Formats: sequence, structure tokens, C-alpha cells
Amino acid sequence: MDVIIDNAGLFWSGWLRTVEICLYAAIGSLAVGLAVAVARVSPVPVLQRLGALWVQCLRNCPLTVVLFFMAFGLPEVGLQGSYFWFGVTGLVCYTSAFICEAVRSGINAVPAGQAEAARAIGLTFGAGLRLVVLPQALRSMVPPLGNALIAMIKNSAIVGAFGVGGELFSVADTLTSARGLPALPTLTGVVAGYLLLILPVGFLLGALERKVAIAR
Repeated sequence: MDVIIDNAGLFWSGWLRTVEICLYAAIGSLAVGLAVAVARVSPVPVLQRLGALWVQCLRNCPLTVVLFFMAFGLPEVGLQGSYFWFGVTGLVCYTSAFICEAVRSGINAVPAGQAEAARAIGLTFGAGLRLVVLPQALRSMVPPLGNALIAMIKNSAIVGAFGVGGELFSVADTLTSARGLPALPTLTGVVAGYLLLILPVGFLLGALERKVAIAR
């Protein structure tokens, strides 16, 4: 415990940096995932194929390969940036494939008659999806969305291995490699940091799941 107490400031700053990565990645992956899901259920065949291609390529590709492509492949074609944003972008792209499938499964769980009724009263595809289908689909989407977001938080540790710097992974590497501190208490502090981040998210998602379940 002395290792954690003596380096509490470093653990705290690493935790805040991890929170920053996860916030950017969550917002980005939810936005991209929703857009890809809409493309996959749209009546436009080209959009359906592009959405399916996005999901199949990223969902079946290891996250480390995606991050390597972002960090070392994009600069070779002239796209420059910091490792932080390359890491966040890779995490967004990877997680969005799973977010897309969670959203799509929720949309498919809504009876087809609901979309047909929306079209019958003159709503466009977009308006029917936004006003009729998605509110009902939320009930089925919450558990898989929660799983995808929690997995994203844990995957942020892999992002830290690509030189982002300052987050919990880097804290563990600094304390064990650079300062020679014992690994067990150091990793215990890192685990505690991730639990401090994941458990409240799980609690909030559980509360949201119960709330929409009551609305049935």
C-alpha cells in the first residue's frame, strides 16, 4: 500500500488521463456506431454494403493492429498527429463496430409494423427511425451497449501501450520500469483505478436498463 500512497498524485493524474481518453472514445464511438447502424438498416444498398464492410473489417481485426495502422500507417500517407489522437481514433473506429451491432440488434427487435406505420403517416425513413423506432429499440440496446462501452474502457489500457503517455498504463510502466518499484502493489493501484472508472459506469447503465424496462 505504501507504493500507492506515496505515488497517489501520479495515479490520480493517470486516472484523469484515462478518463479523458475514455470520454473522447465513448462520444466518438457512439456517434460513429450510430451512423454506421443507420447505414446498415437504410433502404440504400450502397450504404448497407459500406456499413457491413466497416463492421466486418474492424470487428474481426485485433485492436492492436488497428492502433498500429493509426499510429504508424497514417503518418506514411501524410496524416500527422499526436499519439493521443491516433490512439483515440483507433479506439473509436474499433469500438464503433460493436456499437453499430448493438444498435442494429435493437432496431431489428422493434416489430416491422412500427416502421410501416411511420411510413403510413408520411414520416421519412430518418424521421421514422428517430421518432418511432429508436426510442423503442433503446430497451434492447442498453445491455449490449453497456458491454461495448465497458470493453472500450478496458481497451484504453492497450491504447496506453502506443505512447499516449500519462494514463494508467504509463503510470504502471514508469513505476515498475523507470523507478524499479514492485509490480504487485503498482498493478493493484492500476486495477483499483480501472475499477473506480468501470463500476460507476456499470451502475449507471444498470439504472438506465431498469428505467427503460419499467417503461415497457
